[in-house]
Amino acid sequence: MKVVNFSQQNSLLNSFVRELRDINIQNDRLRFRKNIERIGEIMAYEISKDLNYSSNIIETPLGKINIDLLKDDIVIATILRAGLIYHQGFLNFFDNADNAFVSAYRKYKENQLSFNIHIEYIASPLINDKTLIITDPMLATGGSMELSYHALLTKGKPKHIHIATIIASQQAIDYCKEKFPNENTTIWAAAIDPDLDKHAYIVPGLGDAGDLAYGEKE
Repeated sequence: MKVVNFSQQNSLLNSFVRELRDINIQNDRLRFRKNIERIGEIMAYEISKDLNYSSNIIETPLGKINIDLLKDDIVIATILRAGLIYHQGFLNFFDNADNAFVSAYRKYKENQLSFNIHIEYIASPLINDKTLIITDPMLATGGSMELSYHALLTKGKPKHIHIATIIASQQAIDYCKEKFPNENTTIWAAAIDPDLDKHAYIVPGLGDAGDLAYGEKE
């Protein structure tokens, strides 16, 4: 399985991730959301380099030219709620893609330290033989990603799966390597952090992306 960690490369992406993490900047909700969207756009562009293309003859006012255009059918799937603005970044570039949405949430037990992950809602087109891009800004344990993937499989079997995240834990990367098909899955992460705390939040991470983007929930 291919894993791409953009923090190991030099690019503007690192500047946007830095602003998401920085406690002196991240509480500006508009800026926080915009940076997530920007990262989604950059990630979409990078993923596009790994897709399949076909030759097309394009007619201009002065002649004809051969241009290679995207051949793959794309489905962008997003795990709610922090994924919404990240999804928009991908959709800005893959503007003809089909879209899927999965509601996955943590249901904490009485001790507030352990939890189960529940899927409440899914809206998806058929994904048979399509390129599935599953977007989630924070990949903490990998549990939500796995359950969302299995929910999407009720709509068919994709040709290739791209897992696109902003910050992942190393534990989640290892978990996804075990749970997703090795031969046709690629993981893309803006950064991979080493640890999880006792609440399964990524450390150093950035906090709760959904709360920072949309306000704290009850």
